[in-house]
Amino acid sequence: MDSDGTWDTRRTHANPVPRPAGPQDAEAVPTEAPALPPRPTAPPTVPPLPDGSAFLTWLRTPRPETAPGVWRFGYRARPAEEPVRTPAQQLLGGALLAFLCGWLLCSLLWNGYLGDFWQWPWYVLAPKSWTHGTGGVIGGVSSWIYIGLVFGAIFLVLGKIGHWSELWQRFGPPAWVSAVPTPERPPAPEQDPAEFLYLRQAGADDAADRLAREARSGLMRDVDHARIARAWQGVRSGRHGMATFTAAVVKDGAAACLHPSGERDLPARHARHDLVTGQVRLGTTADDPRNPYQYRGTGLALGPELLGTSLLAVGPAGSGKTGSLIRPLAESLCLHALAGRASVVVVGAAGAGLGPADAYDVVVRIAHPESVYDLDLYGGTTDPDEAAAILAEALAGDLADPHPGSDSRRSTTVLAQLLGPFRAVHGRFPSVPELRQLLDGATGPLAALRKALTSTGHESLLRELDARERQMGHPGDVGAILADRIALLDRPAFAGFFDTSGQSRPFSLKALDHPVRVRIDLPERGHADASRILARLVLAQFTASVTVRDDRSLFSCLLLDDATGVVTPEAVRGIQRLRSANAGVALTLRTLDDVPRPLRGPLLGATGCRMAFAGLTPWDGQDFAEVWGKEWTEARDVTDRQIIAETPAGKALHVVRRVITGKAPTARAVTVRQVERERWSASELAHGVPPGHAVLSLTTVKGEHAPPLLVDLRGGGRL
Repeated sequence: MDSDGTWDTRRTHANPVPRPAGPQDAEAVPTEAPALPPRPTAPPTVPPLPDGSAFLTWLRTPRPETAPGVWRFGYRARPAEEPVRTPAQQLLGGALLAFLCGWLLCSLLWNGYLGDFWQWPWYVLAPKSWTHGTGGVIGGVSSWIYIGLVFGAIFLVLGKIGHWSELWQRFGPPAWVSAVPTPERPPAPEQDPAEFLYLRQAGADDAADRLAREARSGLMRDVDHARIARAWQGVRSGRHGMATFTAAVVKDGAAACLHPSGERDLPARHARHDLVTGQVRLGTTADDPRNPYQYRGTGLALGPELLGTSLLAVGPAGSGKTGSLIRPLAESLCLHALAGRASVVVVGAAGAGLGPADAYDVVVRIAHPESVYDLDLYGGTTDPDEAAAILAEALAGDLADPHPGSDSRRSTTVLAQLLGPFRAVHGRFPSVPELRQLLDGATGPLAALRKALTSTGHESLLRELDARERQMGHPGDVGAILADRIALLDRPAFAGFFDTSGQSRPFSLKALDHPVRVRIDLPERGHADASRILARLVLAQFTASVTVRDDRSLFSCLLLDDATGVVTPEAVRGIQRLRSANAGVALTLRTLDDVPRPLRGPLLGATGCRMAFAGLTPWDGQDFAEVWGKEWTEARDVTDRQIIAETPAGKALHVVRRVITGKAPTARAVTVRQVERERWSASELAHGVPPGHAVLSLTTVKGEHAPPLLVDLRGGGRL
């Protein structure tokens, strides 16, 4: 906490978050230690609501524990099994028939057509004066009570047969009352979340009073509530002091503990978010027999507990991967970053609709001349071996043997043989043109590097350079391949990028231990191969950075829109390590054919959440069907045989049954057996998913599973 009341969520780092700045002072910022964004001098002004009723209603809405993926906000639990319900036509017809039978039977008894046997208990139990008509009023009333009991018992039995109670529940006043929302009463003070009980229990009554007043007056938003709760977690864990936190809250109220950008909300929202549970709603689970009953008709939402197992989405162009999935996830994670809970990197093509620039702290627009930020080619590291491994994955990771047990050590060795000597001489790594010349084996740069190493006494590094020069003449040397790949980045469009001389503002993914929001625009138009190299570079830097963080309480996520050519053996191994590092990735593909065949199974196994959009090809559907496996289900074989009536009475009875049930009288034989079937077959995934829908399976970081669910994404998550 600083003296100006701003909550400092940043820590000293070799590559902290770069500050926004104009082109005029581009030379004033060094490469390896760019400045932090300036903190606001005062909290931003947020126009208050007329009162805090909307916020209080949101905060007090129940959020029960549910199965994975269920939108918890205001959720009402459903039974796990679908109750057996009689069809409406059959229910109404049966109820009417039971009433007519009861009325007919009572009429026959009343008029004596069936005798007086039903009056025998009355004559046996009642006094003779009552039964002979001399009992006066008491006798008359008692006889009517007995008749009412008999007729009531008749209608009770027939009502049970006619399912009158079910008719009452489905079409009577109970159904009308359940359809009308009932106003909720404010909870008791000791159970009201708007009273910030966790602060009062810790003795911070002044801070709790200030926050409760701002919540009731409409000065608090959901991001403020989440941000203060996150700051309190820092107090509980010992990262921040109790007195400092309390003083900041008493001074600034809902504007305390601000994000370094000073923002308290996004410029606009396009999806429904719940920052208490951390969920973003994507759509509605379809009311389909293939979905478990407890999921049907419920909201489908994702949160960090699911993204922490990583997500793979596959669907053709135009199926909604960007608009229905990546955009809401990016928006949600940006809100989490403003609350100090997460850091997010969103990678996609320029103009892909991944959110406005104002929603991010850093926007790297590669190959765009007006881009303020640059991308650090070496991931912010000073270790030549680590830099070589990251760069080798970006340049030649897709050329390695696509077997899960393979690696790209040869490419890493070649780059390390050049990066180590160059950094020892120049104190920095080579730029793209310099690295290209070294990989090409240009005589001048290699001779100059050798001379500089000799003069500085780096004999061990001379041996590295000698080994590199010997390998250049051998057939199969990967140096030529690396030179061809790095040449894709040595183009006029990238001339102002990947600079290592301190003349630009490079962004490094080492900064992901801060709650930073980053968007990286790739120049796909005219530079498709270069974009794939850069996408692999970002993924390699992400997996290398987040797995070595000291503080893993901050969730980190990489959203990669269109991961074509990005999935490599090393990338799959990196994704497998993210779950234990409180991090995850979300990848989208147009087809699994963009992934080498030996890597498709490991990729589907490394991601806990898998999503198949409408329009999937049958061979892609086969891979999903295999990974989702089979389940035991009950198969019912029903054989109906029509009953032929021989007598006029039987024919009349059949006509009545046909009018009531709408079906011809039949004799049914049912055979029930247990069979093992695919949850979703390749044919169903290819032809049975409606447009605007997707099939999604989920796994939480705790290991809870949700079966493949058919989800309607058409506007289900929009405000």
